[in-house]
Amino acid sequence: MSVKYENFEMPDSLVLEEETATSTFGRFIAEPFARGLGHTVGNSMRRMMLSALESPAIISVRIEGVPHEYMSIEGIFEDMINIILNFKGALLRKLPLDDDQHSHEPFIITSVLEVTREDLDRNKGQYHVTLSDIINDGSIEVINPDLHLFTVSKPMKREIELRVAMGRGYVPSERHIIPDKSHNEILIDSSFSPVRLVNYYVENTRVGQDTDFDRLILEVTTDGRITPSEAIGFAAQICIKHFNVFNKIKVQDLSFDSYDVDIDADQDEMLDKLSLRVNEIELSVRSTNCLSGANIDTIAELVSIPEKRMLEFRNFGKKSLKEIKDKLEEMGLHLGMDLSRYGITPDNIKELIRQHNEEKKSRIKELTKVEE
Repeated sequence: MSVKYENFEMPDSLVLEEETATSTFGRFIAEPFARGLGHTVGNSMRRMMLSALESPAIISVRIEGVPHEYMSIEGIFEDMINIILNFKGALLRKLPLDDDQHSHEPFIITSVLEVTREDLDRNKGQYHVTLSDIINDGSIEVINPDLHLFTVSKPMKREIELRVAMGRGYVPSERHIIPDKSHNEILIDSSFSPVRLVNYYVENTRVGQDTDFDRLILEVTTDGRITPSEAIGFAAQICIKHFNVFNKIKVQDLSFDSYDVDIDADQDEMLDKLSLRVNEIELSVRSTNCLSGANIDTIAELVSIPEKRMLEFRNFGKKSLKEIKDKLEEMGLHLGMDLSRYGITPDNIKELIRQHNEEKKSRIKELTKVEE
């Protein structure tokens, strides 16, 4: 036996806004949520992304002939404190695989930096050492290889050793525990969190005739060590893992009502909107002609197109785009909609709309006969 609960409106997909997406920024939209749950989910995901995700970072630096950080180095403009500050800005990427038993153990990257007189002459007497000069063996991916570390003014040859570890959050140098630490190894503060900023917004959205459902928008900015999509995916799995402990107190199973009739009514209402022709929604002549030139006849075809692709159409500008977005918003629609919940795909969109219009005409004829 199970306890029956009223069903929840829940999103069936997470949409990435393609026109604003980059390798370090993503805007994700999920809708609809029951009222209030947008904030619950958004805040949980935000906190998890900012505090629980892992990435590699440098935890110590050793430069040959440098016993501690409170000294200058002959032939180098910067002192050790500034050099260490520069190393803190290194962004490294490595995703440990499940079959790697030692994936979270610190590892050492060793390189020999040699700056010759010819290198100095080619660079007007100053050779700018970057992260790519230190990490160049392919053992780990460097996100910012052009990061400036220090400037050399005299020929030199020194061994440089970096210790890299996986971790979470921000860890000050005194909290690093290194059993095999060498006498001239300098520990540094490490920022492991790969997510720089997470904003979430909750807006009203429509389900059928009701407009008080939540649309959740998550804006994720990373530093390049992971992608925004990876950040979302990792955070969701960590959330689920933490909720499992509460699921053990399962006194009663829950089952949820199904609303087949309501879903059908909602689908009919949505199909009525989607089957409208673009010349029926009072757009300007210019916008209507642009859509006609792009072979877009119905609202269904229009809303299935991402915003970024719209701007690729001939003679289609930002003014026309804004007009269309405003008009669709009045109808409770938007560009780039996933219509799969209504059985609509890019391949069958024209045929399904045609069938819906024919069925609608048949129903109207039957009603007219009954009234007569």
